[in-house]
Amino acid sequence: MITKFARTAILAGVFAVVPPIAFAADEAGCAAEWAQADANKDGVIAGPEADRYIAYIRIRAQAEPTDGRITQDAFMRACRGDVFKARPTDPGAPLKGANSFTAAQAKDRAVAAGYRDIAPLTKDADGIWRGAARKDADTVNIAIDFKGNVVSQ
Repeated sequence: MITKFARTAILAGVFAVVPPIAFAADEAGCAAEWAQADANKDGVIAGPEADRYIAYIRIRAQAEPTDGRITQDAFMRACRGDVFKARPTDPGAPLKGANSFTAAQAKDRAVAAGYRDIAPLTKDADGIWRGAARKDADTVNIAIDFKGNVVSQ
């Protein structure tokens, strides 16, 4: 079945394949995320409020705030640049493979994925970092593979 768009494109003589357009986070979405992140409404996020966002900053190799605090302006710039955007988990994760992450880098991925109180991680023979962490009110076992997929098991 030919869609209306395809029929119009064919009639117009357009046969090029157009890839999907990737959009950065919009102002409203970033403002909503900021409102949620700044839980105490003091105009900066720091400590536990900032842990997840600072982990994303390290993962994306961005300049980390030296004082551990993120201002609203810095947060909004990073948000619009998709620094805080989670990438989808690969099917079948955790995936076996040579893992070059350090334990600290693996932990950053878990923190960015919303886990906290992460116990020391150990890398198994399949190259997967494993440990326990808290998500919401539950303690779960987590695994972080060489691609950065974080899954609970």
